[in-house]
Amino acid sequence: QVQLVESGGGSVQSGGSLRLSCAASGYTYSTYCMAWFRQAPGKEREGVAALETDGRPDYADSVKGRFTISQDNAKNTLSLQMNSLKPEDTAMYYCAADPTPACLWRLRVRPESGYWGQGTQVTVSS
Repeated sequence: QVQLVESGGGSVQSGGSLRLSCAASGYTYSTYCMAWFRQAPGKEREGVAALETDGRPDYADSVKGRFTISQDNAKNTLSLQMNSLKPEDTAMYYCAADPTPACLWRLRVRPESGYWGQGTQVTVSS
């Protein structure tokens, strides 16, 4: 059974940093495309960053240069380092896993094709 558990959310002021983690279990972690999504109240869920099955990172334009996605295959852990946070980054952040490539796009249009965690809240105040 696939399980994804996020941690590391919290409240910070604009310009601050947070590091999110996602502990994965129940599947062969290194063969999956892994991603972070977020959803703010009243808005659609959007892709933030992903690590493709070949290890290439992919980022939404809104976070390029500020967020860094990484993984520790030995620990089956996905991380998202978020720097220079802005109030518009406020959202519930979700970890996701997809056995097929291009998951930053695929999970946006077909969320049922992947696995999702329960989310961790990030709040950035101005």
